[in-house]
Amino acid sequence: MTHSHILLTGGTGFFGKALLRHWIDMERKGQAPTRVTLLSRDPDRFAAQHPALVEHRWLQLVRGDVCDAASLPQGQAFTHVLHAATDSTTGPQLTPQQRFDQIVDGTRHMLDLAVACGASRFLLTSSGGVYGAQPPDMEQIPEHCHTLPDPLNPAQAYSIGKRMAEHLCALTMQTHGLPIVVARCFAFVGPDLPLDVHFAIGNFIRDALQADSITVQGDGSPLRSYMDQRDLAQWLLALLTRGHAGQAYNVGSDHAVSIRELAHTVRDLLAPHKQVHVRGVPNPAAARNRYIPSIAKARQELGLDITIGLEDAIRFTAQAHLRRSGNP
Repeated sequence: MTHSHILLTGGTGFFGKALLRHWIDMERKGQAPTRVTLLSRDPDRFAAQHPALVEHRWLQLVRGDVCDAASLPQGQAFTHVLHAATDSTTGPQLTPQQRFDQIVDGTRHMLDLAVACGASRFLLTSSGGVYGAQPPDMEQIPEHCHTLPDPLNPAQAYSIGKRMAEHLCALTMQTHGLPIVVARCFAFVGPDLPLDVHFAIGNFIRDALQADSITVQGDGSPLRSYMDQRDLAQWLLALLTRGHAGQAYNVGSDHAVSIRELAHTVRDLLAPHKQVHVRGVPNPAAARNRYIPSIAKARQELGLDITIGLEDAIRFTAQAHLRRSGNP
């Protein structure tokens, strides 16, 4: 990607920060990153909050909103478009209709821009939510699974919106020949994960660092898996450059852990003197809630793998938050 120019949307969110940190690490190792244009609704605010992330010769911040086509950069020849603008952190603050429109309209506008500027590759960050509820007897959900979320349930606006965005990518590829790749992303952990929203692993790390005990709000039985944000950045760039056009790839870890086990792992690593409180009562008759991807396709086709284990990722995340709070 020596002469490439990437347009990155969602650059101020979790995915974008993970990518920026990856490029900064590349620069430290003497491997000059590609030219990157980061789209933000408020670039001045982001620069003020994260000066270390933006003060690099290869990075340009521009003001724009994917939901407003007129605000998008015009007249630039982007070679790659990485569309990651749907933030799952702030999404719950929107109505289902607003969430759906943000995903679908934003993707349509970015696809139109990619076609107009002659981009050679387009990566959409989608979600494992497009599969709907994982069948309880399926240990890992593969890309060829065609289950889906309930389209008549407004609460599924995020997942249905992502499914529609994927279909828009397929239509654009058919009509205009734009090579598109879809990253179906699952769950992640890292220094840029907020600790005060709806992510269980972030809440547990926060409790371990700040609270008297670690609290599990449910019964702790759901199964999840977590990819470190450093692996996430590597995988997204591999899909952007080497993923097979017209294909979707699961992005995440295939190492399953129950929420209860996760809470105890965080406790053992960060605050072994604290107790874990599980508020819910398990229901043996209920189907096990699972959200675990199969990543065999990415392994076999692209040679990708998990390089950072869950325990290392938890330590790395906690250390980063302690440094920011002035308690290294």
